[in-house]
Amino acid sequence: MSRRAPPKILTRNIYMSDFKFPPSIKSRPVYGVLEPRPGKSHLMIADAEGAEALLRLASENPEIFSGAHIIYIPKDTGETFVERLRAAAPAILHVSPSYAACLPRLRRVLSDAHMGLQVYLAGTEGLMGQAMVEATNAGIPHSAIQTEHRGSVARRMQCVHCKGITEDVMTDPFVCSHCGLTLFVRDHYSRRLAAFQGVCIDAEEPGNIPAPVELYK
Repeated sequence: MSRRAPPKILTRNIYMSDFKFPPSIKSRPVYGVLEPRPGKSHLMIADAEGAEALLRLASENPEIFSGAHIIYIPKDTGETFVERLRAAAPAILHVSPSYAACLPRLRRVLSDAHMGLQVYLAGTEGLMGQAMVEATNAGIPHSAIQTEHRGSVARRMQCVHCKGITEDVMTDPFVCSHCGLTLFVRDHYSRRLAAFQGVCIDAEEPGNIPAPVELYK
């Protein structure tokens, strides 16, 4: 994933869902700003406010957008961006209820891809991380994959003890949805699993658990 670059200011609220993550360890993903690139085909995958990044691309380069295959997961934004994406007239717009539901389509598109495919990922870290895994497993080079974070800062977390994945973690510490341990939210990230790592916070002093606080607050 590319190093975060300063956004190009187009209008006051274009980046209203953008969030600048504080500096961290090397394994923590960092994100950039999507830019239109020349290529034979364009695959765009976004969730929730990630649609804002795609709509900006549409305004900057309609030709690339008109040849794009978009997979979009609205999540809790509902219909807010769906009609705007449709009105921008992409070649294909597939609206999915969840990442799991769109995964067969994503894998088929990647398996049919030819050299020169450009991949654009926008939205939450969980969505981008999982889609990145699929793209790289399909042989898409990192240089052909762009990312831009938008919207929620919730994390996809793996418990290092039971290996279970908890989605959309917003507090630190949090309770593992699989084994029930209270876990510390770490910045250590597994690209293979597309998940951050959580470790038991009261292993040495059982019951000594601080009150949870919202991430980045």
